[in-house]
Amino acid sequence: MKVLVTGGSGMVGSNLREKLNSLGIETISPKQEELDLTKQDEVASFFSRLNPDAVIHCAGLVGGIHANIERPYDFALENISMGSNIVSSCLENGVEKLINLGSSCMYPREGKNPLKEDTILSGPLEPTNEGYAIAKIAVSRLCKYSNSQFGTDFKTIIPCNLYGKYDDFDLKKSHLIPGVIHRMHLHKNSGKESITIWGDGTARREFMYASDLADFICFALSDYGSVPQEINVGLGFDFTVKEYYKMIAEEIGYIGNFEFDLSKPTGMRQKLVDVSKQQSLGWSPPTNTREAIGKTYSYFLDAWT
Repeated sequence: MKVLVTGGSGMVGSNLREKLNSLGIETISPKQEELDLTKQDEVASFFSRLNPDAVIHCAGLVGGIHANIERPYDFALENISMGSNIVSSCLENGVEKLINLGSSCMYPREGKNPLKEDTILSGPLEPTNEGYAIAKIAVSRLCKYSNSQFGTDFKTIIPCNLYGKYDDFDLKKSHLIPGVIHRMHLHKNSGKESITIWGDGTARREFMYASDLADFICFALSDYGSVPQEINVGLGFDFTVKEYYKMIAEEIGYIGNFEFDLSKPTGMRQKLVDVSKQQSLGWSPPTNTREAIGKTYSYFLDAWT
């Protein structure tokens, strides 16, 4: 099997390539300078030359709450362009297996937790990442419409929040866990006695180790026909933001205090995905949260310090 992995240098793509290669599966993952996924003619030409057996679409413009607030146009346009070009090229070239990666931000801001796949588009989105969410919904719907209109079998996996090896720890762009790891590491080394949490720390989040998502994608490829058209992948439980700070502090050995900046946005109060479909397939994440945070901190120390 020849598998095209878009976004192969990102966190999910890098973990996925490792998993696939360990299983002896050939992967192709062009760099951005080799293939601009926002240009339809380049993508179409690449597909006709490569003729992949399966495509895993991991590529995307991603970032934390800062970036999403400042650049909603970029997040919407670039992700829609990349996704639509991938879906159309899979359709035109007869690719039978396409796994498109969605995001839990596709769910309504006031959606009832745990969030079920059939509640997408049932209410307003979270404003702080609306552009990115709209793009993810659009590409998922293109997969669905292709299946309905042309008889394809394209899938969208909707993971909960992710972190882990190959994550981006840049303080200006990082998501919660890598950002906290980096800041707390600096605070510990500089002797700062307190660290600031945006909001009151009570918002709840579900974070899964990225390597575990790669494990599920490999599982899905091996039993493709049993995987639903849209499926959540996650832990099935969550923690408060403050609890994540505490777990990271214990792992790093930071003993300072937590302060809360109530002037900053906290996003959705809870975002926990329903994993009923995942569980019905007999798969569950193999890495527990404390172990995953430890592995992520070890990667940070090796790659970023």
